[in-house]
Amino acid sequence: MTPLHTDDPRNRPSHPSGERQYVLTLGCPDDTGIVSKLATFLAEKGGWITEAAYFTDPENNWFFTRQAIRAESVSESIEELREAFEPIAAEFGPRAQWRLWDTAELKKAVLLVSREGHCLHDLLGRVAENDYPMEVVAVVGNHENLAYIAENHGVPFYHVPFPKDAVGKRRAFEEVAEIVNGYEPDAIVLARFMQILPPDFCEMWAGRVLNIHHSFLPSFMGARPYHQAHKRGVKLIGATCHYATPDLDDGPIIEQDVIRVTHKDTPEEMQRLGRDAEKRVLARGLRYHLEDRVLVYGNRTVVFD
Repeated sequence: MTPLHTDDPRNRPSHPSGERQYVLTLGCPDDTGIVSKLATFLAEKGGWITEAAYFTDPENNWFFTRQAIRAESVSESIEELREAFEPIAAEFGPRAQWRLWDTAELKKAVLLVSREGHCLHDLLGRVAENDYPMEVVAVVGNHENLAYIAENHGVPFYHVPFPKDAVGKRRAFEEVAEIVNGYEPDAIVLARFMQILPPDFCEMWAGRVLNIHHSFLPSFMGARPYHQAHKRGVKLIGATCHYATPDLDDGPIIEQDVIRVTHKDTPEEMQRLGRDAEKRVLARGLRYHLEDRVLVYGNRTVVFD
């Protein structure tokens, strides 16, 4: 499918901001000597550690870490470093999950949108200022009203209408998948997309789909959460950034925030206030994801912020 607007270099990040680093993340069964093995490996490679974070979940006996080192302190390429770490990772057992990332490799994101543009404005603005670690390679919308925002930032916009019938909606999702998979993105962001991903899509994109839910989950799941909150008479409203899973609004939570409201606030005023929380929470949650600060286990996350 041809985008409504062609790609160009306007307002695109020229390079990742900050010092170039190699980032290692690891999750594995907890045991003695893990930190020592990691430190020894990095030291033998000449790695200058600039950040080291650890967490152990005693209930599940699971160990988590994120290590960042100065790339210039290591003479080997990231590919060589990955190859060298494989036998070390094998010592942590077959269930160990690890990743080595070079921050010089700018990560790619596709944003899925509907009618509301506040999250799209915010994310593209951050990228335009070159203070966000990603390249937005495409925006896909089920309405055309936000096309001008993508155009102003030089990002291709694809319009995929969503019929109300089940067959037509499935075809629309398949068209969206064809577009998204063509870019091989590191993140697929539901920036107020307002469409429920089919379970097989959640599984196909597992660990890459981030949703911003305009509610402080697990409260007020589903549609019209501000109206639900108003009816309940809450004094706090919030927003939740989480990974999308086949269970609606029940995926692993990455980031949350709240705003205080009063009895005087209508559902519409709550929506206005909530948009600020939505932008902040999505931006933080997505940044954590892009910087490999989120480790998922079960339906929970460890976030090394």
